Amino acid sequence: MCALFGSSRDASFIRKMNREIMQDIITQQCAFYKYNLKETTTNMYGEASKGKTFDGPTLLNALITIGDVTSPTSDLGVNFDWPMSFAFLRDDLVEANLFPEVGDVILYQESYWEVDNTNATQFFAGKDPDYPYDQNPLNPGLSEFGYNVGVICECHYVPSDRLGILKSRM
Repeated sequence: MCALFGSSRDASFIRKMNREIMQDIITQQCAFYKYNLKETTTNMYGEASKGKTFDGPTLLNALITIGDVTSPTSDLGVNFDWPMSFAFLRDDLVEANLFPEVGDVILYQESYWEVDNTNATQFFAGKDPDYPYDQNPLNPGLSEFGYNVGVICECHYVPSDRLGILKSRM
């Protein structure tokens, strides 16, 4: 028995369609700032003493989902929360040599969002191409099936003065 859908040919078709949709139809772009841990100086408590250092920006196409703005209150006063979700094609991230991690920053419409969580398990046909399927005696050849489509970043709003990122030409 062999899988009918999800072969490398199907994955190539999905990859081309996703790219065309993201670049020519949706056309939402954002700037991705990668947190540079090596260049960030820390104090004796492990805190960034002179602010965080970022690499970038790298311009990427994304599917953006805007969350509802909330104003939770606490003993310290009123807070501001604006969640946002950015979905990137994994192939675009690989080409840009980026892998989103917690602490990275995304610029979208003159506002900054810090990455809280990432989800890199967006599989076409439910199959992870990096998983070793070759040991399956009932269905050999599964290693040629599947495609890791994208990475989703769940983010929260961050005021620009907290980041120390200065605007310049992009």
